[in-house]
Amino acid sequence: MTLQINRDVFITCAVTGSGQTQERSPHVPRSPAEIAESALAAARAGAAVVHCHVRDPESGAPSRDPALYREVTERIRDSETDVVLNLTAGMGGDLVFGGPEKPLPLAEGTDMAGATERMAPIADCLPEICTLDCGTMNFAENDYVMTNTPGMLRAMGRMMTDLGVRPEIEAFDTGHLWFAKQLVEEGVLEGPALVQFCMGVPWGAPNDLNTLLAMVNNLPPDWTWSAFSLGRHQMPYVAAAVLAGGNVRVGLEDNLFLDRGVLATNAQLVERAVSIVEALGATVLDAAAVRARLGLTKRAPR
Repeated sequence: MTLQINRDVFITCAVTGSGQTQERSPHVPRSPAEIAESALAAARAGAAVVHCHVRDPESGAPSRDPALYREVTERIRDSETDVVLNLTAGMGGDLVFGGPEKPLPLAEGTDMAGATERMAPIADCLPEICTLDCGTMNFAENDYVMTNTPGMLRAMGRMMTDLGVRPEIEAFDTGHLWFAKQLVEEGVLEGPALVQFCMGVPWGAPNDLNTLLAMVNNLPPDWTWSAFSLGRHQMPYVAAAVLAGGNVRVGLEDNLFLDRGVLATNAQLVERAVSIVEALGATVLDAAAVRARLGLTKRAPR
């Protein structure tokens, strides 16, 4: 692969995620007000897109309560800061088995929902973008499986297309990208597609550059892509993605630290990413430019 730097880069900030990171940093937002404000601070720092999960305001546990998504959406939409809104549709596919000797019954933490229920916040809030985790995989913990069957993905993909919400295909491994291309070929999703390469998540695609380039080289040439990795690899992947022709994602969903031992805010991570992108000679795009590039329409919630 020849070096093909992306000269016009957009930055996505993954604001809070669904993991237990809120127990490890006071900067991980929890309530809808905190999530919205952190997202807007990231936008002011240079993020054109904010990717949002929601949490139970009291416990900090991951939630798919449509009312919480609605509050986050309205707070962001009502602000004077323009940013492209990307909501997760990944909640509701969690299987936790009972253990090697007795996998059933399923254990605490299992959260399985149908396609319509998983898509309810998207149908209500009408963000410009929502995520589609394009496959099933063993996910870090011993007995947890992130579950997204082909039937579920086809159903959710059709709903996204019908709603006019642009899917961001999250590819955690090479097979996920393979199935994403199948969804476009079938007409479930419209092409050219938008893809996020999720690197270094156990046990998906490792975060080595050979794997990243293998995935990039298997993309249709007119598709748009971003990439991220976790923890200390987050900022190196800002540079790697730009140099390989892509866009970048940073944020507290994926990494809590600005430097060794220094906890970060979302805005600080975005500022660091902006400095890397610009040092490579590229321009950081704003929300309006991203909407024009991706054909997005900003709409009010229903």
